[in-house]
Amino acid sequence: MASTHDPGSVPAPGRATIADWLAIPEERRAELIDGRIVYYAMPGPRHGRIQGNVFSALGPRFDRRGGGGDDRPGGWWFSLGVDMEIGGLGCRPDVIGWRRDRFPQLPSPDPRGVVVDVPDWICEVLSASTANVDTGRKREAYHRAGVTHYWLADPERRSLTVLRRIEEGYVIAAVATPGERVRAEPFGGVEIDLDEVFTDEDEDKAAPTGG
Repeated sequence: MASTHDPGSVPAPGRATIADWLAIPEERRAELIDGRIVYYAMPGPRHGRIQGNVFSALGPRFDRRGGGGDDRPGGWWFSLGVDMEIGGLGCRPDVIGWRRDRFPQLPSPDPRGVVVDVPDWICEVLSASTANVDTGRKREAYHRAGVTHYWLADPERRSLTVLRRIEEGYVIAAVATPGERVRAEPFGGVEIDLDEVFTDEDEDKAAPTGG
């Protein structure tokens, strides 16, 4: 998500609550971070494209029942931009996934309109203004909640950092950069082409004509 800087944080008498957060119109794009409402600017096309590319790289192979062979192992539910309450945050992670062996049905919102079922995997697409939150408070909260794998996709460096949860915190399992094909936990069964995740080009290019 693209975010404003400190002026976007609105101190409240006491701590803001999930109810305060949910009362904000969705188009104003806010999250609840450490008891503060933090407002976000609309993400740019590049952010949305990378978010969609991550989903597209994994969805056809994993967002299905298992038993599809080595290239389509399945076993996951994926979703984008879901309102969640996890680890003390009110948040909208960019891409999330739950293992189907833990959740036979796709998690759904509670009566308040938020999902509380902790994902097994989260990917956040970094921006200059949110990197400190995604690598700081959110990282701490996701670990506290029990998210086992956390990915950070960095559009500027065109890199993917794969974090694995251990008791003390997250440890780096892999860092992939442009030109690499990576088998990234917890989806190590298939290769992901980093150039396809971070591409700014059209998917299809005209084939050269014979002469």
